[in-house]
Amino acid sequence: MMQLFYFYTMLIIPAIDIIDAKCVRLTKGDYDTKKIYNENPVEVAKEFEANGITHLHLVDLDGAKSGKVVNWNVLEAITQNTNLKVDFSGGIKSKEAAKQAFNCGANQIAVGSLAAKNKKEFVDWIWEFGEEKLILGADVMNEKIAVSGWQENSTQDIFSFLDFYFEEGIDYVLCTDISKDGMLQGPSFELYDKIIKEYEEIKLIASGGVTSIADLAALQQMGCYAAIVGKALYENKLSLKDLQSFLS
Repeated sequence: MMQLFYFYTMLIIPAIDIIDAKCVRLTKGDYDTKKIYNENPVEVAKEFEANGITHLHLVDLDGAKSGKVVNWNVLEAITQNTNLKVDFSGGIKSKEAAKQAFNCGANQIAVGSLAAKNKKEFVDWIWEFGEEKLILGADVMNEKIAVSGWQENSTQDIFSFLDFYFEEGIDYVLCTDISKDGMLQGPSFELYDKIIKEYEEIKLIASGGVTSIADLAALQQMGCYAAIVGKALYENKLSLKDLQSFLS
């Protein structure tokens, strides 16, 4: 009997992480491991766009750590100088900050800490802004939610967390396995597979550990809506040319 394989379309979303308005990367979310890759994030974003990229994951690491957005100027500069659809995160803790992110050109915002700490507030955001504008940030360590730029652990289980927001109508989930982030050792395939099978209607964005084309192909085959690519690009494990087969 012939076995059929189904190939899903999957967005490739490069990440730009910002500290002091510079493009950096961390390892496992540890701020002490900061490595600066480019002092002009707009240049990086333009290069992505020139190579066929349509979406960008922009993280204000200063904002994630301090609890309030710091690098508004970087968000605005990228959205004004490119046509990239930017999802923005890091320190968005109030409705006013969410509105400002959209006013600065963000296509979507990704919210993790507030969603974990104040469910009632985030549900209100879903009603006000709409599920198309919001991405639920689910950062996990050993299947437990972590918050505040991964500086705090919680006792919340990833699946009970997703259960709650699935019932509230959330569409997009950005899941990062902290143990994989920046390690260049492959994504958390088992976790993503469990999530996709449990919540078939959720658009799952896989983040952390993507190192090769094979990683991306596996995430695509299991049905991920999108995959974040970060350190592998900056460390030349993957090139923008390598991604062309996923961009056509």
